[in-house]
Amino acid sequence: MQEIDKISGLPKDLFDIANISREQQQIKIEVKRARFKKMMTIVSGIDDKQITKELGKEMKQKLACGGTVKDNNIELQGDHRKKVKEMLIKKGYKEELIDA
Repeated sequence: MQEIDKISGLPKDLFDIANISREQQQIKIEVKRARFKKMMTIVSGIDDKQITKELGKEMKQKLACGGTVKDNNIELQGDHRKKVKEMLIKKGYKEELIDA
């Protein structure tokens, strides 16, 4: 049985604010050269700090690379533009709003 939202009276599955915010965020994926000519993939534009930390951790594990989360940006060691874009699409972000 589905849970009903007390305020709206709709099922909670239909009334998911997290999915709505994901569909409206403009995300930018860029690659920069860091120290010693190393490549660094930077993902910016994700609003929620908690989601940014979780995504950063998951991306580092799945891409088998190092990295960090600074100022709501995910910084990954290496050039991972295509794989990061695929991961974001699977998470529910719109492909049209991802600038890679």
